[in-house]
Amino acid sequence: MILELVSYIILSVYILALLLILFYSLTQLNLLINYLRYRNENLNEPKFNFLDAREIPKVTVQLPIYNEEYVIDRLLENIVKLEYPSNKLEIQVLDDSTDGSLVETAEKVRVLQSMGYPISHVIRNNRKGFKAGALKAGLETATGDYIAIFDADFLPASDWLKKTVPYFKDPDIGVVQTRWGHINRNYSILTKIQAFALDAHFTIEQVGRNAKGHFINFNGTAGIWRKTCIIDAGNWEGDTLTEDLDLSYRAQLKNWKFKYLEDVETPAELPVVISAARTQQFRWNKGGAENFRKTVRNLLSAKNLSFKTKFHGFIHLLNSSMFLCAFLISFLSVPILFIKHQSILPVWIFDLTGIFILSTLILYFCYWFTYKNIQDEGWKSIFAYTQMFITFFTVILGFTLHNSFAVIEGHRGKRSDFVRTPKFNIKNVSDSWKGNKYLAKSVSGNIVLEALLMLYFFFGMISGFWLNDFTLFPFHLMLFIGFGFVFFHSITARV
Repeated sequence: MILELVSYIILSVYILALLLILFYSLTQLNLLINYLRYRNENLNEPKFNFLDAREIPKVTVQLPIYNEEYVIDRLLENIVKLEYPSNKLEIQVLDDSTDGSLVETAEKVRVLQSMGYPISHVIRNNRKGFKAGALKAGLETATGDYIAIFDADFLPASDWLKKTVPYFKDPDIGVVQTRWGHINRNYSILTKIQAFALDAHFTIEQVGRNAKGHFINFNGTAGIWRKTCIIDAGNWEGDTLTEDLDLSYRAQLKNWKFKYLEDVETPAELPVVISAARTQQFRWNKGGAENFRKTVRNLLSAKNLSFKTKFHGFIHLLNSSMFLCAFLISFLSVPILFIKHQSILPVWIFDLTGIFILSTLILYFCYWFTYKNIQDEGWKSIFAYTQMFITFFTVILGFTLHNSFAVIEGHRGKRSDFVRTPKFNIKNVSDSWKGNKYLAKSVSGNIVLEALLMLYFFFGMISGFWLNDFTLFPFHLMLFIGFGFVFFHSITARV
């Protein structure tokens, strides 16, 4: 009786997680349909006429930095190349650094000032609010009507402002966001996987939501805000780890429109070491859960939004929680295999595990269009795409424990400091990250659990032979490799 009760509980949690991932996958499919339809539309939108100097507005470019020794020169040299009238441009280096890079940046800024560039070095005496606090402090003295923001590893093209600012002629637009590019996409398997995932977000998700007027998010960088929109939405707040998502939803709840430009690519550097990727993933996923906790009630109770916009917003805010669902499905798949062979429950119930295969096929289909468009390749590349998708899916499964901890902390409301992602100034395969002083020297306790999970799923593979049931063998093999990848790279990626 107890065994039967436990079996029903395990199966119920398992099926609930399966259904949540299915809803997520179907939402992605709906966004893909929106994306494909929108790409064929010819939009005639109002834009500032930059041939008329009177229509060119004042812009402030904000560069929030913190201990960026390896990329600060590259950043500043790139930013001052922005093509815009100098009398209508202001560059703020919002420097919260606590190491020697503070002095180096100050000297670099002085040199650029002497060359006539409209750049200033803004220093706070504390890091209150972290990045959000720095942006808010800079806004107090910003003279521009529009605020462009770039993180330290982003390299906008010289005509970036000319391609983005004109859309603000529509007085309802509060944000223009551009697509991220990846200067080191092919550096390693890790960077290829990150690029693959981000490409899906910056095509299907951003375009698919924006095309139908659903909520999208400013991605923290490579975008530009109307200053009055920031203030009207309540200004930057540092009570979540993803201040960009927080302000985005507050602005859109106040009826500001966001404009997403898929065709404007802003190149950036991806983390090349798994410890840096783990830091970034933790912040993004915990911040997503924090924003769900903070915002979802206001979203669902808003009277000016359609049901579909609320639904997509709900799923959007819940995105990071899919990692928790994926981890539950993974972990419970081993006892599910044994329960199936105990003849405790009807056999047909276990057919519901096929929901995960359906969800995976939907995502495989959706991500194909992202891959095809970004890589500019046709159906002949389907084999290379399939390899990439399987690799991506396998390694992402290895991150589910780490990201699940982040999601749980976010939903519980546990506060933590904003931990920046170390930058490396790496473009080519020959470049090395060895010696980067910003890398964490300690080993996370999660790594031990990931090693145990690698062995746990190896046991799941062996169990298939004992029970003569190989239905879950491919899944357990992917989990074994995924957690093994994360574990071994986390151990070996030490300076």
